[in-house]
Amino acid sequence: MADAKISNFSLNCPVPRVADDRIVLAHGGGGRLTHQLIEKIFIPAFSNDMLEQRHDGAVLPLNGARLAFTTDSFVVRPLIFPGGNIGDLAVNGTVNDLAMCGARPLYLSAGFILEEGLEMETLRTVVNSMREAAAKANVKLVTGDTKVVDKGKGDGIFINTSGIGVIEEFPAPQVTREGLSESGVPHVSPQLRDVGTARKVQRDVGTTIGPASVQPGDVVIVSGDLGRHGIAILSVREGLEFESPILSDCANLWPAVEAMLNAGIEIHCLRDLTRGGLATTLNEIAADRGVSINLIEALIPVEETVQGACEILGLDPLYVANEGRFAAFVPAAEADRAIAVLKKVEVSQGAARVGTVAETPARTVVLQSRIGGNRVVDMLSGEQLPRIC
Repeated sequence: MADAKISNFSLNCPVPRVADDRIVLAHGGGGRLTHQLIEKIFIPAFSNDMLEQRHDGAVLPLNGARLAFTTDSFVVRPLIFPGGNIGDLAVNGTVNDLAMCGARPLYLSAGFILEEGLEMETLRTVVNSMREAAAKANVKLVTGDTKVVDKGKGDGIFINTSGIGVIEEFPAPQVTREGLSESGVPHVSPQLRDVGTARKVQRDVGTTIGPASVQPGDVVIVSGDLGRHGIAILSVREGLEFESPILSDCANLWPAVEAMLNAGIEIHCLRDLTRGGLATTLNEIAADRGVSINLIEALIPVEETVQGACEILGLDPLYVANEGRFAAFVPAAEADRAIAVLKKVEVSQGAARVGTVAETPARTVVLQSRIGGNRVVDMLSGEQLPRIC
């Protein structure tokens, strides 16, 4: 046997390799491949200080004020789904990106790519939904563009919306004469004995809402139950029927954010839980800040119908997209008050504390299961539900 010769031998890997020389659907899923696309193609080409914020929008200084600017594209299939359609999704999605920057949404643009043969009634339905969503969010659509592509090349309607908002001054968290916030952070110098001066310092330190402000000791809050949007889309796309109808959670999140700001809550970071769900969002932040985020499964709100649908379909609700939910990072001393404020707002009545931020293990999200064990929650590697928004 030692002299035996093997011809035409080659090694084959049983795990399919993702092509890195062409785009696949998973590049748009918000997970690992999306981040590789951003890091390898877009960041090197366009890198600048504002893009490096890696937030839901860019915060731009202008004549002493601060504006937030964001853009988003929507290719959801089907165009109309339980609880909404591509029109109100496009408005709310961009409004929410501005809200996650702590900005009051003001103005939108809209670009439509229409497919030849699209029914006018469908277009009217989508446009009317956009009008109603914009009115509810108190934003104006001030400019736009329309293009038409050949039949079979556009899948009905694609929409791009961009938005501008303003970051306003809100009441600062209370500060004692000794210069310490009631929450204990940030520390203000004891030399600042004047309460008014201390309040101004507190406001200046605490106004940056974004991943860079997340720190160990923060509490992670979600604004409501998870997974409804993704399951609502899937139910129509695949012709599934559940005992109870599952509606998308598509909604404007600014009222919840505004309530926290008006209450003087010290907010470190806000992120809406869209593509890739809660798990991918938290992995982004953990990686960017070099921290550990520890979740408790029993505290994460998921409706029974959504949980049942996920179990049947082999999905994890932590990765399922939402369009009306966000995560907030606040100091531990502010958590109870933040939840109480959120519960008074319709869109965030289901707010709950779900985890905390720690120093180690760095760049990791860990879930404590219902039975007490721990597991690492990794970033979404493939495409769980393509074209969800």
